[in-house]
Amino acid sequence: MLNPSRIILGVDPGTVVMGYALLEVGTSGMCMRSMDVYRLDTRVEMFERLRSIQALIHQLIVDYDPMELAIEAPFFGKNVQSMLKLGRSQGVVIGAALAKGLSVSEYSPRSIKQSITGNGNASKERVWYMLQHTLGFRAELPRLDASDALAVAVCHHYAKSAPVMKRTKKAGVKGGWEAFIRQNPGRLG
Repeated sequence: MLNPSRIILGVDPGTVVMGYALLEVGTSGMCMRSMDVYRLDTRVEMFERLRSIQALIHQLIVDYDPMELAIEAPFFGKNVQSMLKLGRSQGVVIGAALAKGLSVSEYSPRSIKQSITGNGNASKERVWYMLQHTLGFRAELPRLDASDALAVAVCHHYAKSAPVMKRTKKAGVKGGWEAFIRQNPGRLG
């Protein structure tokens, strides 16, 4: 088992089905602690479902003591009502995490896929295969909302563990921020 240094709560928000996963990151690597979906009854009023989501996130924080929340950003589609509902779910999750003192990071579906597979257009099945390979376990493909939540947690770990110099060089900034400041003194303040 790992020597735990931190736990990341990953969430794929939703008002009908919400995926969540808890990723333990220690000196020995990463280990999935839990992964599941939370199904909400569509016959229940929206605000009651949001209250239920808040209660679940609160309980996950109490049970697992994560330090960070990584959440998937809503994907803008053609249905504005779906986008609004998804945004409400995301807001409740973020609010519950902030109320408990967790740091919050948001990642687009494309950046999550890019981080896990190296291809921002990868299929969800390909992402699941890479997660199994990376984390060293075998399981049938779960509900995609659960695997998406695990993927956002792993993406967050990668984003936070990558040295700043590597990220700035990829963005086209040679020498990092210190060099940028030296080269552009008039652009500050």
